[in-house]
Amino acid sequence: MKRNWLYEGILGGISALVVAGLSYLGFVFAGLPRPELVIFDWLARLLPGDLITLGIDSMVAVISRFNLGPTASVSKAIEMTMAVLLFMLIGAVFAIVLGFIGSRNPHRIVLSGALGGLLLALFVLLIMNTLPLPPAGPLLSALWLGLIFPVWGAVLGRLLRILYAQDIEPEGGLTRRQFLYLVGVGSFSILLTAAGVSILSRDEEELADTGAAGEPGNAEAMANEESTAGPAASPPEEVLADRFPPVQGTREELTSNSNFYRIDINSMPPQIDGDTWQLEVGGLVNNPLILSIDDIRSRPAVSQAITLECISNRLAGDLISTSLWTGVRLRDILEEAGMQSGALEVYIESVDGFYESVPMEEAMDERTLLVYEMNGEPLPVEHGYPLRIYIPDHFGMKQPKWITRMEVINYEGPGYWVERGWSDTAIPPTTSVIDAVATDEFDPEEGFVPVGGIAYAGARGISKVEIQVDNGPWEEAELRQPALSPLTWVQWRYNWPSVPGRHTFRVRAYDGNGDLQETEPSPPHPDGATGVHSVSERIPEA
Repeated sequence: MKRNWLYEGILGGISALVVAGLSYLGFVFAGLPRPELVIFDWLARLLPGDLITLGIDSMVAVISRFNLGPTASVSKAIEMTMAVLLFMLIGAVFAIVLGFIGSRNPHRIVLSGALGGLLLALFVLLIMNTLPLPPAGPLLSALWLGLIFPVWGAVLGRLLRILYAQDIEPEGGLTRRQFLYLVGVGSFSILLTAAGVSILSRDEEELADTGAAGEPGNAEAMANEESTAGPAASPPEEVLADRFPPVQGTREELTSNSNFYRIDINSMPPQIDGDTWQLEVGGLVNNPLILSIDDIRSRPAVSQAITLECISNRLAGDLISTSLWTGVRLRDILEEAGMQSGALEVYIESVDGFYESVPMEEAMDERTLLVYEMNGEPLPVEHGYPLRIYIPDHFGMKQPKWITRMEVINYEGPGYWVERGWSDTAIPPTTSVIDAVATDEFDPEEGFVPVGGIAYAGARGISKVEIQVDNGPWEEAELRQPALSPLTWVQWRYNWPSVPGRHTFRVRAYDGNGDLQETEPSPPHPDGATGVHSVSERIPEA
């Protein structure tokens, strides 16, 4: 049998793509595992932190540079694409190995393919145990992988045998062109079906999303003194409603659940059964607890308007959002468990293998919540259902989602991203952003163009925002105060006396302590991006 490595690799890659398409259909209709994502997520946890960091920074930079869309959703799409490409590479190698075996014994290539597929299935099952369990459960998942991989291997072996049929049986077999044509048509049909199901599923999700939370004019009604509580309670609704309107084009004060950024270590969010989920609280406690989500919901609830930012967010990026979160104080749970002497930190584990350690001072902060609702609805799956944590004045890398276990410890515990080279404290630096130079709102009689944006300094708050136009003096902007809460960003507005032509606008902010933001530019890694944001805008003639 005369081999052609290129044909083998192409055939293996196409067949792997088909398997990925079938796996997607299996996931949509039965919650079965997607092996291409299992392998990719396993590798992402295995690779060195420096390499993962380089990948994250590069991905965010490319998305921002070419304005590809919302960073969170585009990055997840890129991750899934990379996962499929990696799986296709595995398929190509699989086919080349089978081709080598077939060159030695063509009549055993089908059996060899089935056995090779079984080995791949066992490998995926093994690494799947380190990741969140798919909705189908362990038995159905094992049966699915034990079926699809050996069948893939056997079919691939048979296809390779047909590809070389003219060498094995000179009087029979399709021509290679006919064969590749049939394989391509069949594969395209399967992939087209998977794509159609994906579009329909996405449409159904969009229809199911009410989108009510975070729409214009809704922030005051959702976040007010009556719906929030504690030291981070929001001002009364009538006070919030009395503020000046934000400049058109400024990001919404309250972010809808569907638009809230999502960054985590999973290609797809873990699917957790809320009816069987439990939170274990143990370690240095007198009364270990095992709590269901209903147990947690039965305790006194606290709601807070909160801004959360990803440490990978670039200057003026979109990996920052604000929502109304509801949950129980972590302090209340710890006091109920009864901490023993020597308790120093709370180590938290998530179902996806993520982990973080919270110093006891922060764990006992009244504003630290175990969150189960977001904008008045149960936590969406992608944001941590059924339970996540919020810790004031920290980036999202310190805020585990899909929590399953908490252990009180007497030492400084580890953190997933800290161990991979990111900040140990992860405190957001003060930042300010120009969202809009609203030339459409120019009023010839007033003679000014509104400029607007946001400023954020974690739990420290914002005391002042200043704008510079070209090389002119720094002028103070008007803050849209009070903010939704002491834990959210602040919108600001500056009415610039309009001058036609192209101009550069810069912004800087001072935190609640009166300290100026860091003006020297720095990349997100390892402590968060800093620098002065600027935009250039052409102002038309009046």
